[in-house]
Amino acid sequence: MGQNEKLRRLANCLVTIDGREISDLYPWLKQVSVETSRKDAAICTLKFISVRNEHGEWNVQDADVLVPWRRILIEAVFGTESEEIMRGFIRDIRVEYSDDMNVSVTVTGQDESILLDREHVQKTYSTFEQPLMDDALIRELLKPHWVGSQIEVSAGTTCGNLYFDGRPIRLIRDRAALNGYEFWVRKGKAYFGPPDLEGDPQPGILFYVGPTSNCFKFSVFHDGHRPDSVCFVDAPESSSEVGGGETYSNQSLPLGETLANSKNQGLGDFVWRIQTPRGSTLAEREARAKAKAEEVAWKIRATGELDGSIYGHVLQPNRTVKVDGVGRTHAGIWYVDEVKHHFSADGYCQAFRLMRNATGEMDSMGKADALAGVRLK
Repeated sequence: MGQNEKLRRLANCLVTIDGREISDLYPWLKQVSVETSRKDAAICTLKFISVRNEHGEWNVQDADVLVPWRRILIEAVFGTESEEIMRGFIRDIRVEYSDDMNVSVTVTGQDESILLDREHVQKTYSTFEQPLMDDALIRELLKPHWVGSQIEVSAGTTCGNLYFDGRPIRLIRDRAALNGYEFWVRKGKAYFGPPDLEGDPQPGILFYVGPTSNCFKFSVFHDGHRPDSVCFVDAPESSSEVGGGETYSNQSLPLGETLANSKNQGLGDFVWRIQTPRGSTLAEREARAKAKAEEVAWKIRATGELDGSIYGHVLQPNRTVKVDGVGRTHAGIWYVDEVKHHFSADGYCQAFRLMRNATGEMDSMGKADALAGVRLK
């Protein structure tokens, strides 16, 4: 047995509905995919082939297992260990019949954040006379479904005159965007707060590092036409008004030695002017400006694909990961933006999208990597 085979832990997909594994349906399950994202809900898709028996019943759609709003859990199994990819609810089911008796059943599920997309709310949460902090607002919106240690919420900013007419998920995501925060629901926990750039990185993505390599595609795009800073100004009363404003640049942790900006290129300041929405409080305007400055700082993006069996873990968005083997400029700590998991007869693939606000190798604590030049032969 070769060294590559020794390092490989074959990955299987485990699907559970309402606490029971769908063992009887596995022979007809042809493909499972899960899309996980830094900003959006996780979505799973299960594709089955269905056949009819002598009684005219179909083995998949008539099994009374795949029913909307049943709980679904998808895990990756590596040997004797398993890691959760997504938990949530079956959202919709599509059955397609054809003349040649090839019938397909497609099941789509969404993570538990879908619970916040059921009820339509019409309510005044705060006024200028009685303001409300974001953490209090978010806890109130989440409490029908998550409580206590299931919730991790940062303070955010002050809500001014806030009347909301819609479903709670939209308000939560709007407040997250305003603060430069992320909102996600994962493993029974709801999180509303800043990106976690200082936590321990996930197991590394290894490219061109010999038999331990787990990545077979990696591509980097550095967008120099994103501004180095933003200037937020009030909406002008007439088209002739210019208006002033304060300029903000990224203040979050750089994930590398050299910030990705154009300040040392002998050119003028690279600043974009953006209008703030009318009716915003001063605190909201400042929070929005800082959030935009941090978002445009992610100038470097990478895409690639992992062999899930060799990687042996579930790569998660909203966390850092170290990349090795792609040269000093692009190796180091990256932030995971999106992961698409795909199980089929060909194996387990994880297609990822990463982002970075700096170049050069640093460890997770912001120090130069002492092993930057070491590579496995």
